[in-house]
Amino acid sequence: MKKLSIVTYPEAQSLRERSRELSKEEILSEEIQSLIQPMLATMHGDDGIGLAAPQVGHNIRMIVVGKAADEDLTGDIVLFNPTWEKTAKATEWDTEGCLSVPNIIGTVKRYTDIEVKALNQQGEEVVFDAYDYFARVIQHEVDHIDGILFIDKSKDLHKIDPLTKEKTPFVE
Repeated sequence: MKKLSIVTYPEAQSLRERSRELSKEEILSEEIQSLIQPMLATMHGDDGIGLAAPQVGHNIRMIVVGKAADEDLTGDIVLFNPTWEKTAKATEWDTEGCLSVPNIIGTVKRYTDIEVKALNQQGEEVVFDAYDYFARVIQHEVDHIDGILFIDKSKDLHKIDPLTKEKTPFVE
């Protein structure tokens, strides 16, 4: 399967734009359906756990999440027009990185319990709960389609040398 090119910040200012919602007809179109497998291949090929369409140059409200995000998932998931709401007040700080912000990591606070509403790849409504790491991944990817990057919410940003893995403080 052909991998797509990842767009990166700060070169791709489109990462800062809110993506547009898709109608059921658009989701079912050949154009959008033919984007699903390449996005999954790109996510897996670049060792990602999630990927949003803006990261591959499409400013539409579409995300993919790898099944490794939650032990209960039986396969990767594809979501269109996803939204989430917290179902508990609990939050947790954890380290995040991003394929569109290469070699940078930071600590981000996210809700640990959320309810997700979206359309699946057949254009049908799905509603499910996500917890812990799975909830973190969903929130990170929904931020992308809202034009928000993890570095906007992060503390303790560090640059990682890809060869030595040495961390140095990052200042934008």
